[in-house]
Amino acid sequence: MAGRAANPFWGEGWPAVRALWPLDPGVAHLNHGSFGAVPLAVQLRQQTWQDRMNANPMRFFTRELATEVERARLICADFLGADPAGFAFVSNVTTGANAVAASLPLRPGSEVVVTDHGYGTVTLTIARACRDAGAQLVEVPIRLDADAAGIESAILGAISDRTTLAVIDHITSPTARVFPVDRLIPALRARGVPVPVDGAHAPGMTPVDLDGLDPDFWIGNFHKWACAPRGSAALWVASPWRSSMRSLVVSWREAEGFPYSYSMVGTADHSAWLATPEALAFMARLGWRQVRDHNAALVGYGQRVIAEALRLDPDGLVAETALAMRVLPLPNGTAGTQPAAEALMLRIAEELAVETAIAPWSGIGLLRLSAQLYNCPADYERLAAGLPRLVGLD
Repeated sequence: MAGRAANPFWGEGWPAVRALWPLDPGVAHLNHGSFGAVPLAVQLRQQTWQDRMNANPMRFFTRELATEVERARLICADFLGADPAGFAFVSNVTTGANAVAASLPLRPGSEVVVTDHGYGTVTLTIARACRDAGAQLVEVPIRLDADAAGIESAILGAISDRTTLAVIDHITSPTARVFPVDRLIPALRARGVPVPVDGAHAPGMTPVDLDGLDPDFWIGNFHKWACAPRGSAALWVASPWRSSMRSLVVSWREAEGFPYSYSMVGTADHSAWLATPEALAFMARLGWRQVRDHNAALVGYGQRVIAEALRLDPDGLVAETALAMRVLPLPNGTAGTQPAAEALMLRIAEELAVETAIAPWSGIGLLRLSAQLYNCPADYERLAAGLPRLVGLD
């Protein structure tokens, strides 16, 4: 890989970096973007919280938990550049999307704009809210290779006097594109349209300043690129909407309103939230800028070597050069449906010992590659060596 010798995570020290994640060494893990991977130090910190909870449940839940969740909440809000009064923990982006949808009653005949780059469960959440309210879901098609101006034009062109909500992505999940949220949010607000932003992949992948970005709602996962335990995500709500936010489950802090009504939802294991500050500190010790640069360079190498194996022009592919994810279209109509995509992922896992993300999008199958510090060039070379046979090129 170009520049590998100058990269602090390569060379003789790389095995020690790889060992920070207790992943199966016999598998090439190229789908960090879906479920993340929790470093051993963070797993141990979560176990410490669980041990503390189990040693004296009465003390933990009644005298310690609220204080510890608040401490973690303030640290995580600061990481996202967010006013703490607008920040709440949720389990994942899907839960946060449901909370937003439940708190914003739609009018019959109104329209909600989404795009065809949106994440499946978020779009399904909005679709159900529209059905329940008698509103209309408007899905905007956007070219895979559209530039920022094209993305902005497509979304704003779908806005009408009936639009009451526009859901946009910070970083798209199926297509690994960066949407111009810094331009779309004020443009939509000027048209009187509230903006929930799906920021599932943003925490850790890219610097985030929510106070500066100023969306109406923003939801992001800590378990992906911040390497926190699964079950830790952020829901941020702008000041005008906080009084209308209803927790999905009514529990003991309901009377305090948002964000505290989200902080203790019955008797639950909140160790993922409590361990998230350790995950942020762990990644900070490695160096956020170095991690991001490493991951972006490595996934760029992976996209190129696999594209060449699939007889694609690497220079003609969509490439968000600052991201740790990139996509490639699969040939011969491969994986154009969800069952076909799942079948191909299973074959790749079983026959090549590689974990991948493949999804049908706009009639084609898209292979999405991820890179994290535990990856190396050989992981992508393994996929490049075996994938052509599985998609009918050999």
